[in-house]
Amino acid sequence: MDPTCSSESIYNLIPSDWKEPPQPPRYVSIFKTAVKEDMQKFKTTMKTMGPPKVEVPSPKDFLKKHSKEKTLPPKKKFDRNEPKKPSVPLRTDHPVMGVQSEKNFIHTNAADVIMGVAKKPKPIFVDKRTGDKHDLEPSGLVPKYINKKDYGITPEYICKRNEDVKKAQEEYDKYIQENLRKAAMKRLSDEEREAVLQGLKKNWEEVHKESQSLSVFIDSIPKKIRKQKLEEEMKQLEHDIGVIEKHKIIYIANK
Repeated sequence: MDPTCSSESIYNLIPSDWKEPPQPPRYVSIFKTAVKEDMQKFKTTMKTMGPPKVEVPSPKDFLKKHSKEKTLPPKKKFDRNEPKKPSVPLRTDHPVMGVQSEKNFIHTNAADVIMGVAKKPKPIFVDKRTGDKHDLEPSGLVPKYINKKDYGITPEYICKRNEDVKKAQEEYDKYIQENLRKAAMKRLSDEEREAVLQGLKKNWEEVHKESQSLSVFIDSIPKKIRKQKLEEEMKQLEHDIGVIEKHKIIYIANK
């Protein structure tokens, strides 16, 4: 080609600063993120590929030889004297022919129908407008159990149990009464009351004398304990003496 013709090329007519226009942005839905989240949230497991985890069979449960064969029944002992089935009739044997009955089956059947008791229809009930029928007896609509002979009667074993309980209660009450009679209260006579009162006063005098013989200066723990014990005994004896002097009639329990 002639170099002089290069300036006359058609491409020279295109301006050098021309650029290809940018493509418009691709459309993206605003619900794309929400749809992805819903699919991950409500994804059904085991929908196409089966369960995620399948239990591996144990190596000990392998298929053994003759494990699927049917077991035969136990062998029976053969007995020649066992009765056999009746033999097949021979080809030359002929059945009995010409036997006729003089019974009139039409009249007999008619008499049975006339003289027989009419069959009672089975009780049913209908629970819908469409006519669905059900047995009435097992439905619970008929009073069945209250018509029994032993309905409302206490069973025999309960009566026997009640008698045993009543007998045990009577024996227990008798035992309690016997113990109460043995431990009944006894009244002290005037002589016994006076003797008890004099004995308590004598004991108080002895304890009081012993407490007076203690040293005035208490400088040790055993002395303090001893003095406290004597004071408690004197206080108890004073209380008992006051009770006996206040009450003229006194009862005590028998041992």
